[in-house]
Amino acid sequence: MSHEETEHTLPSGCPSIRRVMMPRDTNAFGTIFGGVLLAEIDLAAAIEANRRHSGRLVTVAMDTIVFREPVYVGDLVSFFTKTLRIGTTSVRVRVDVWAERRFSRGEDVFVTEAEVTMVAVDQEGRKVEIDGGRAKG
Repeated sequence: MSHEETEHTLPSGCPSIRRVMMPRDTNAFGTIFGGVLLAEIDLAAAIEANRRHSGRLVTVAMDTIVFREPVYVGDLVSFFTKTLRIGTTSVRVRVDVWAERRFSRGEDVFVTEAEVTMVAVDQEGRKVEIDGGRAKG
């Protein structure tokens, strides 16, 4: 899915991560710093990729990152993941980020999207083949 303007609906499944945003997560404008969201996106992608490979995985790319709406202190942010592709040594994951506006009647807003590529590596950091993981969801 491209980052063009399309209608998005809140996924019905369980998010990989949920987190309430706190004042320590803000930038100079008083909204949540994009780097905080990127760290959580990376973690959510790793959780999803680990369903496909039970060994060590590292992030090699974060692409198509689009910050659509700001995230505010107090928002309950959910990171929904979906495996897009499983290659020989890599797993590509889409992460859709939704914020529940806790202080404005619980509105759900699609705030950020990203695609993350994780690569399976051995103890020395050399690429290895994907082992099939846990094959969940």
